[in-house]
Amino acid sequence: MGVSTIFSSSARFALRHAAKASPCPMSKAFISTNQHNVPSLLTLATVRPEQLDAILQHSATLKHRAKFTALGLSDIESSLDKKTIALIFSKRSTRTRVASESSIAALGGHAMFLSPSDIQLGVNESLYDTAFVVSSMVDGIMARVGGHDEIEMLARNSKVPVINALSSLFHPTQILADLLTILEVGGVQGPLPLLQTLAGKKVAWVGDSNNILNEMLVTYPRLGVHVSVAAPQGAAYERNPVVWDLMTRGLTTLPQHMPRGEVEWCHDPVHAVKDADYIVTDTWYVRQLGARAADVYTGFQWVFYGSRSLVFPEAENRKWTIMACFDWLFGRREL
Repeated sequence: MGVSTIFSSSARFALRHAAKASPCPMSKAFISTNQHNVPSLLTLATVRPEQLDAILQHSATLKHRAKFTALGLSDIESSLDKKTIALIFSKRSTRTRVASESSIAALGGHAMFLSPSDIQLGVNESLYDTAFVVSSMVDGIMARVGGHDEIEMLARNSKVPVINALSSLFHPTQILADLLTILEVGGVQGPLPLLQTLAGKKVAWVGDSNNILNEMLVTYPRLGVHVSVAAPQGAAYERNPVVWDLMTRGLTTLPQHMPRGEVEWCHDPVHAVKDADYIVTDTWYVRQLGARAADVYTGFQWVFYGSRSLVFPEAENRKWTIMACFDWLFGRREL
């Protein structure tokens, strides 16, 4: 599937209106800046909880204006008017590409999709050169890369803001969409709740130790959300020490009065999902099951399309959270 899959174990998703929140100032100093003093969003690890709230509230406002007002998309300011945004994707994508291109169009900009077959990246031109050349001609870059060092190289040398659409280590836009979806469950009849309402909730992860889990670890505990991980046994699935250190340091920077989520790591899915409010997984494969394969797939499909599944609302929320990030970083809006 190439998408994190959320199943609510406590409530059924229902679409509701998101109130128009009053803009609140957000400093851009919290994210990394390069030698050109240009900000980029590579991970949510250094985004403070109140700043995450601002992004998510703006996402909900954009969604409400586009879907539930008479003016529709016309009610959204064209902050990317006459701007070109490069979408550098070294990997295939459905949700992120569609969300990105439609968001740029909604904000009045022009999307330029660049795959490995479209440009010289990795063939006759280095990533270093690409960062200089492409950033000199566009107003923002959304990049879906392989190694995390690639997105860091782009951001370090770009003359325009860079947003990480996926790297081997982190996946910030994925977790923003997950959070918007979870908050919508808690605000069925009214405005989008604040992130502080998630404190004490438990999110269970069942799957590989990958970029989605890494982003969860550096984000959720700082919101007071408990994370329970069930990963396969083996060295390849152990917790990433770099991510673990980043998570730990992030918790130490929180004010004393703010709640801190706990993290549990095990290899037993049944144990991990016990008392969980939400269960998250990623792309999965079933191997060596023989005649049992059909029964196993049927069970997964029943859950995937079941009444507690948030899979498709979460997929749509990629658009609204990505649009908010584009409006903020590329459109230079203070949220």
